[in-house]
Amino acid sequence: MTGGGGAGPWWFGGAGIGNLGREVADPVARATVDAAWEAGVRGFDTAPHYGLGLSERRLGAALAGRPRGEFAVSTKVGRVLEPVGGPVGGPVGDDLAGGFAVPATHRRVWDVSRAGVERSLAASLDRLGLDRVDTLYLHDPDEYDPAAAAGPDAPADPGAALRSGLRALAALRADGLVRAVGVGSKSVPTLTAAVETGLVDVLMIAGRYTLLEQPAAALLRACAARGVCVVAAGVFNSGALSRPEPDPSLPYEYGAMPAAVFERITALRAVCERHGVDLPTAALAFPLRAPAVKAVAVGAQSPEQIRENATRAATPVPEALWDDLVADGLLAGE
Repeated sequence: MTGGGGAGPWWFGGAGIGNLGREVADPVARATVDAAWEAGVRGFDTAPHYGLGLSERRLGAALAGRPRGEFAVSTKVGRVLEPVGGPVGGPVGDDLAGGFAVPATHRRVWDVSRAGVERSLAASLDRLGLDRVDTLYLHDPDEYDPAAAAGPDAPADPGAALRSGLRALAALRADGLVRAVGVGSKSVPTLTAAVETGLVDVLMIAGRYTLLEQPAAALLRACAARGVCVVAAGVFNSGALSRPEPDPSLPYEYGAMPAAVFERITALRAVCERHGVDLPTAALAFPLRAPAVKAVAVGAQSPEQIRENATRAATPVPEALWDDLVADGLLAGE
């Protein structure tokens, strides 16, 4: 994995400690990062978007005092946090429209200009308490909203947002301010366009290459051919694959699980069971079979979740499991 710090194939995903979907107490968030460190995790991903900076602040506090050369950190740009004037709402829940249970003290302003990217990085470093990050991603350029953009030179379409943001990131890399740059998104067309620019070192692909579905398979082959590293995120499809027993009440794509998805998960679980492997263990192992995938980023909101996933990550998965999934039409053949 590009970035340094000795980070291995399992990265800590920081959205959960930014109060994704529900409030997490400060001591629990700290204990969760500590548990990841104790489990050997040395790569940590976050973003200003995650809890309006809460994830970055909590991650920075938890990593403070640890040897900087022993871990890698990635964060993201594209959304600049602007303070909201006047009173804010209650202590929790006011920003759930953005998916995070935090007070709406700031608003997210799209800005992919060079100045906006530099301002976002500077604010992130302040929240993290670090003098550098190892990898910097352009975050969700496919969701770029021109109506909310800052600056007179704001791009008018997502493709322009991608090009503008990547030029700004490449300039930061050329100046030695970050080691690696890339794009984090769940949009396969956007990620494919990013690779075709020749400017990216790494992609974070969210939910598009999982045990459940692999629409990014061709993109991964393109990354391998071009030497672009991939971090697979959202490998549980926002929770759908997170439990050994399929559960139709779990979220899929951050919403209700369709019946067809539940049926497919049930079929996947039956094959896994024949090989003595639970569903989340297979879900963690699957993306790393692709040559371009160098790491899997997994979020957590408790130390218990970290320890469960550490055990799963260390569990061998027999090759025959993948063969049977192909034979049953649940995975495409290589």
